Amino acid sequence: MFNKVFISMKLNIYSIKGEAKGSVSVKTNYPVRTDLVQRAVASELSLKRQPYGTDPLAGKRTSAHYHGRRGIRHSMMNREMARMKRIHGSGFLHMTARFVPQAIKGRKAHPPKVEKDWEKGMNKKEWRKALASAFCACLQKELVEKRGHKIKGLKQVPVIIENKFASVKKAKEVLALLEKLGLKQEIERAKEKKVRAGKGTARGRRYKRKKSLLIVVKEDKGISKAAENIPGVDVVEVGNLSVSDLVPGTKPGRLSLWTEAAFEHMKKFLKENGVEV
Repeated sequence: MFNKVFISMKLNIYSIKGEAKGSVSVKTNYPVRTDLVQRAVASELSLKRQPYGTDPLAGKRTSAHYHGRRGIRHSMMNREMARMKRIHGSGFLHMTARFVPQAIKGRKAHPPKVEKDWEKGMNKKEWRKALASAFCACLQKELVEKRGHKIKGLKQVPVIIENKFASVKKAKEVLALLEKLGLKQEIERAKEKKVRAGKGTARGRRYKRKKSLLIVVKEDKGISKAAENIPGVDVVEVGNLSVSDLVPGTKPGRLSLWTEAAFEHMKKFLKENGVEV
């Protein structure tokens, strides 16, 4: 549950031409808390769930009613029939049961209700610890490889690049840079897709794709438009970064690429919350 590894290394900062132009130091021994990470992902996904429910009057729009008194017309007392609401005086439907759950065209016993709260809460401090764990997992090459990423040609994990990268607006320029950095195999891996098992094939989610590179920028100046059609690649601003982005499927160690400003912003945020990086 707790993967505590001491990390002390220098990461190169690459230019948009794929050349090293500086470095940044990283030093931490913060544990990867998989228990908190799993709860954080469940909490974030619960917030995306849309409330749904049936019409409150479904199955109740009927003239059927129950006669329970003795000695009146159509009384149901002392008669061998179940005491439930029935239609009265309507030809062949006379004394037909309605309204109750066990009757034809009756209401549902326990229908889904719009007012149900799907949210799974989580304390702020716990969520920050989960975010710190997810980030520290991205610094460990062993976890990144274990997650299935092809990083044999990659010199370091994570990749840090100059801030100009956030302004790239063409997909071919992004692909060319990723290949220079040694991510060609990873891009090919993410192109594979498989047919989903079950009813999802008929509900607009026929194919499943792999999660590949996560690009984190301080400010999106066009990079999301450039990378949106590269399979498996996601782009997120560091201010909107969630645990789900860093740990899709609750499996820690996603391959990530950070701009210099985004990486410094993340380090500063973690330091303010008691995590030295």
